Amino acid sequence: MIPSIGTKTGLLKSLVVSTGPCGRNPHASGSYQCKIPLDVTSGKFLLLPVNYGGTQARACAKKRFRKYSVSAKMAESLTYKDAGVDIDAGSELVRRIAKMAPGIGGFGGLFPLGDSYLVAGTDGVGTKLKLAFDSGIHETIGIDLVAMSVNDIVTSGAKPLFFLDYFATSHLDVDLAEKVIKGIVDGCRQADCALLGGETAEMPDFYAEGEYDISGFAVGIVKKDSVIDGKDIVAGDVLIGLPSSGVHSNGFSLVRRVLSRSGLSLTDPLPGEAVTVGEALMAPTVIYVNQVLNLINKGGIKGLAHITGGGFTDNIPRVFPKGLGATIYGNSWMVPPLFKWIQEVGNIEDSEMRRTFNMGIGMVLVVSPEAALRILGDNEITAYRIGDVVNGEGVRYC
Repeated sequence: MIPSIGTKTGLLKSLVVSTGPCGRNPHASGSYQCKIPLDVTSGKFLLLPVNYGGTQARACAKKRFRKYSVSAKMAESLTYKDAGVDIDAGSELVRRIAKMAPGIGGFGGLFPLGDSYLVAGTDGVGTKLKLAFDSGIHETIGIDLVAMSVNDIVTSGAKPLFFLDYFATSHLDVDLAEKVIKGIVDGCRQADCALLGGETAEMPDFYAEGEYDISGFAVGIVKKDSVIDGKDIVAGDVLIGLPSSGVHSNGFSLVRRVLSRSGLSLTDPLPGEAVTVGEALMAPTVIYVNQVLNLINKGGIKGLAHITGGGFTDNIPRVFPKGLGATIYGNSWMVPPLFKWIQEVGNIEDSEMRRTFNMGIGMVLVVSPEAALRILGDNEITAYRIGDVVNGEGVRYC
């Protein structure tokens, strides 16, 4: 039996089944095909006249409907916008804010202080929190929170000085909050910065029972003559990728749609892997601070892009001077199985994956060819040559 797939929506529209003799095929013996229409909304097969082989055909189709319905639904390609996140709308808002507050738009904001700049950044962890609630994994979400801000400000070459957090909930569960704060402390330790303070807000009726929201704020410092701002980038420079630990903290609205479609729970094994789906998705974001600062000290680093919302397509161009773009070589690093699973289950286009997820590369360095040779030749560093700077704006993939 072969299902008929709707070409516009990708949903199962009907099943073609073998029937015995019927009104339209009034032979004494033999097997014939009968198309059974499906009401996609109700999930029920429509009634057919008895003389059309309806009873036999429907009975056969019902036995196979469950098998085919999941794979047929997977034919529909998911997008980040379908999941409720409009990257273009976010970019438009930044553009409008920039008119009111010129100078914003980088990964961190720079404030002059003597011969240095204070560099500040703020972020949250998005709907990865939903998976924390569902999985009960709260100990590492604080690492994600720190990572999202300190990884942003280090792209300017700034060393993080201190971090502030905000924790909000409807009813304060002290034990739960302590787990989250321990993760924040761990993240600050990894970034070599101080947890200077924070705010705990208890707001009855505002959040669902057992849920909370968190945000973070990081401040760092860099000498004015040491700022990494991309202005010296030229065509022929090299793009070096540092590996991620997984999805990090972006794209989870789409991930949750994929998870729902997959039929797997967070405690099920990730297909083909030795970890559960929950463990793979909740892996904490890599904090790149010490690694990046060490590489900056050795010279040759001209630009840095933290691969968060917008993926490669939107984040890499943020560090380029006008007129320059990038060519990314798709086979230059091993894309982790988690992303392949997400793409397969969600039937997600390559372009959508590259604009939503980090695809296994969490930080991109733009370096001179000489620095590239040094970095790639260092056995203590896991890094990949993922592309080159080229003339012409935008990101091309090959």
